Amino acid sequence: MSPHSLAGLQFSALNMPNAIAVAWSGGADSTALLWLLREHGYAVQAWHINHQWSEQSTEIAALLAERAKAWGIPFTSLNIEKPSKNKEALSRQGRYTAFVDLSRVSGCHDVALAHHLDDQAETVCMRMLQGAGVAGCQGMLAYRQHEGLNLWRPLLSVSRADIEVYLKSRDIPWEHDVSNDDTSIWRNKIRHQLFAQMRKAGSEPQHLFLRWQEQAVKQQQAIQSLAKHMVIERLSDVSGEAVTVNWHDWCSLPFVVRVYVLQQMMGMLFAEGRVLGRRHLLAIEAWRLQGGNSWLNLPSSCLYRRGQGLQLCQGKVSLRNTFAE
Repeated sequence: MSPHSLAGLQFSALNMPNAIAVAWSGGADSTALLWLLREHGYAVQAWHINHQWSEQSTEIAALLAERAKAWGIPFTSLNIEKPSKNKEALSRQGRYTAFVDLSRVSGCHDVALAHHLDDQAETVCMRMLQGAGVAGCQGMLAYRQHEGLNLWRPLLSVSRADIEVYLKSRDIPWEHDVSNDDTSIWRNKIRHQLFAQMRKAGSEPQHLFLRWQEQAVKQQQAIQSLAKHMVIERLSDVSGEAVTVNWHDWCSLPFVVRVYVLQQMMGMLFAEGRVLGRRHLLAIEAWRLQGGNSWLNLPSSCLYRRGQGLQLCQGKVSLRNTFAE
């Protein structure tokens, strides 16, 4: 990472390519990112996803189109359907699907996201409350891939307060997203209620959860080190795709490392984002303690022993003699 600064605001370049899209909501964070990248010579374009959460959403999209034109920045807006339930998760899913669609149309496969330091603390808190393990509590990554799309987060070391100071110092306008005030959304509830109460009680939540994030990163690195000797092989035959590891080596690992290997196996077998939940992991552990006999059906997959191997295959199993040793 190579740090840059502009008017006291720092961001990490992360080896991003010169031609890059910015996910631009019109809010302070993404507006600052759009300006920072452009002023550092990046060939930026702005992608706006209209979630249609409020009556003002279409007006804001039109306003941003005019603003981008005045700034000389290519602008594209795409509407997605407002979900009737589970708004946060489904809107996030719809947003990333829209990014993938825009990348295929535009030929730009790199998108900069404006998540910052405060967002990271909120994410760690939210994942802890949802029961995430060490991997989840690492928070958001500065770089990851999603269905052929490169996602970059260069502002993770920048606070929300510093972003607003930067914009005000340059008289750059931004829009307030009213959806950020909706406390039925998990993140907003954490930001406006839980964190506010923690500060009132004399505890700074940002410092607390970012310390936990740092510890989670260190623990995850230790887990990966313990698992590095485990070789996951991919198998393919007429019955479908499968992956396998050595059964006895896997059984000898500590529980958290066994879980990590299983999640790696799921990641190799299925598309990004497919993971085993806690109840599945507990079922696998009980199955292991019983000797791993027969098989264990999991979401869209089946876990079983074959000889010296622990295999995970796509699809369910219903024939008892299918995986006889």
